[in-house]
Amino acid sequence: MAITDYFERKLDDKRRLTIPAELRAAFADGAVMTRGFGKYLHLYPKLVWNAQVEPKLEGDILDERIADLNVQFRMGKVETVLDGKQGRITIEQHLLDYAGIDRDVVAVGVGKYWRIMAAEK
Repeated sequence: MAITDYFERKLDDKRRLTIPAELRAAFADGAVMTRGFGKYLHLYPKLVWNAQVEPKLEGDILDERIADLNVQFRMGKVETVLDGKQGRITIEQHLLDYAGIDRDVVAVGVGKYWRIMAAEK
């Protein structure tokens, strides 16, 4: 079985991104979308967010690096679920604006999460 680590999509008129069928099981418990480190978005399976990201964000309360990460990942954070058989998630407009995404999207697997960005024109 081939591993999907890259896909391209067009958002529909309701800002929905269709997740490839072979990846949907990873998002069965939900998805978390946040701003990325650059002008792109991160898309995490909810289980990955809860098990690996949240614990890292709960570091020392006086650690400025941890505080900066919290601001980066929590500002505009959206939790969502796939919409059933279609396997779509809606991307909030403020996140699209942040990443400069209009309609054409590129998604690249980065370990256990996805980097979502505008397709090059």
